[in-house]
Amino acid sequence: MSVATDHSRRRFAVLIAAVALTAAAVPGCGGDSPSSPSAAATVTALGDSITFGTGTTGSNDYVSLLSSRTGVSIVNSGRPGETTASALTRVDAITGRDPDIVIVFLGGNDVLQGVSAAQSTSNITTIVQGIRASGAAVVLVGLGNGPPLDPFNGALPGIASQTGSILVPAVLEGVFGVASLMADAIHPNNAGHAIIADRIEPALRSALAAASR
Repeated sequence: MSVATDHSRRRFAVLIAAVALTAAAVPGCGGDSPSSPSAAATVTALGDSITFGTGTTGSNDYVSLLSSRTGVSIVNSGRPGETTASALTRVDAITGRDPDIVIVFLGGNDVLQGVSAAQSTSNITTIVQGIRASGAAVVLVGLGNGPPLDPFNGALPGIASQTGSILVPAVLEGVFGVASLMADAIHPNNAGHAIIADRIEPALRSALAAASR
């Protein structure tokens, strides 16, 4: 083999490596494509009417937005009126579908129904523990900091730490009560859901990356 030929082959190998690295860095050519391990992950969103999409139009609820952005199909298990107590009764059904990741976004109806912080905290702790025991990761979403947007009296960071869950704190701060971001007194509109999706997306991507390893 001549020196010139060997040099040419080395240059060709370097070029191929550079192309591969570039493709991995381009959205749609790397980890977010439908054929990637993260896209094969199963995700469920457990929540109330906000998760369900009340107040939005089209596919502008935060669950649909996250699915579109990540390329991952997300089962929307939001139910209007859902409380931590009623969600607790559905944990076995949720985990029975063997999800890799569950987004847990609950508590608003506990506030509306006057459920005590102690009871809400007990319920959400049992929900997260049950999901984690099944082997699924949890993205735990908090409503806000302090009353009236924190039905758990500051307990979510500790719950997330103790269960190895990913916390998204105060997702409704700066959204709830802002007329341009609300469809009514309780439910964010399309613009509000876009902000919610912005805040949850990094945590979901982290969970998807971990699930693909």
